[in-house]
Amino acid sequence: MTDGLRNAVVAGFDLSEPSRRAAYWAAHEASRRKRPLVLLHVLSWPFEDFLPVRVPGEEKVTEPLQRALQREMEALRGRFQDTYPDLEVEVQLPLGDPAKSLTELSADAELLVLGGPKVGAQVHPLGATAAELLTRRSGVPIVVVRGDGSPSDDAPVVVGVDGSSVSSRAIGFAFEAASSRGRPLVAVHSWSDVPFNPFDYLDEWELQWGEIREKSQVVLSESLAGWQEQYPDVEVRQSVTASEPVSTLLGEAANACLLVVGSHGRGLVRRMLLGSVSHGVVNRASCPVAVLPAQ
Repeated sequence: MTDGLRNAVVAGFDLSEPSRRAAYWAAHEASRRKRPLVLLHVLSWPFEDFLPVRVPGEEKVTEPLQRALQREMEALRGRFQDTYPDLEVEVQLPLGDPAKSLTELSADAELLVLGGPKVGAQVHPLGATAAELLTRRSGVPIVVVRGDGSPSDDAPVVVGVDGSSVSSRAIGFAFEAASSRGRPLVAVHSWSDVPFNPFDYLDEWELQWGEIREKSQVVLSESLAGWQEQYPDVEVRQSVTASEPVSTLLGEAANACLLVVGSHGRGLVRRMLLGSVSHGVVNRASCPVAVLPAQ
């Protein structure tokens, strides 16, 4: 970890259009937070898995690529500094494994920003590096920038709430984002711990929905307690539902400027399921998604 990345907003950049959109989002966010921006590209030797040693002639491949990347990133830095004159921008091009290096180098950063694919793109949702980063035990919030257009002026910040400790971190992040952007906040609680409705598979079920809804409302209200007093300028709408969490969050965030979730929800089932809430929304959301890790 270098001093240049400490408390910085770090944008992973690989010359792709999604990573370019992420870099622009990160520059705006760094300027808003009054933090330095670090444009980071991890250059990996393509045959490292097969030849984990330096071989003669390797520099003939990596050095021209590094120079081309350096020129591209310096040009991007110039555009950001023209747009945000007070923004400090640093460019770094280390060698190594992208996911491992990004995790280690951004350990003390304030935020790590990555690009996601265009909505509806028929490709692997995130790419190997971003997908692996979301599964690592990193303490830094990760924002996956999705969507192509600018949100409307009244587009809300949406946060998923489940009463867990990591959910509390997500709530704090969401309130700050809503307050600083002058946006309303939608707090969503889905009481189901599984990504499907189990009652669809049962012929009969005496469900006291009124009682469950009341208890769920208590969970949501208690989770928000204190935050509304800390951010009295933020207009808050609460949403309680028994619907599947990912679909509920995606529906609320259809016209949002940011969706915030925790990396792990409450309950063993939710933590173990491959289709977890955080992975589900970053793969399908139409807006940027912030994933807050557990401490």
